[in-house]
Amino acid sequence: MTFYMNGIIAVVASRPKPGREQELWQLVRSRVPTLRKEGLVTDGVPTVMRPRDRKLIEVSEWKSREAIDAVHKNPSVLAMWEKFSAVCECVPLKTLPEADDMFAGFESVVD
Repeated sequence: MTFYMNGIIAVVASRPKPGREQELWQLVRSRVPTLRKEGLVTDGVPTVMRPRDRKLIEVSEWKSREAIDAVHKNPSVLAMWEKFSAVCECVPLKTLPEADDMFAGFESVVD
């Protein structure tokens, strides 16, 4: 069996601020297309899911470590991050209730 790496898989969990759930969902839906337009992520389809405590988790694939580093100087991405900051906070995966489960299961979120 041969293993190879195309990119860097990123997993982020976001907790919406009170009353901002819909805005967060809209931003999550636009995040990968924005990053793809900037040439930072692969063509892989992101997975969005919800843990028991109703946060949102997104799994996506960056093209490389260099792409991840480049976002800190990219005006489009920085503007997107400002919008995220207004509607949610990112939380460590270990704070999710499922983090204690051997086989963590999440509700699939689809558009």
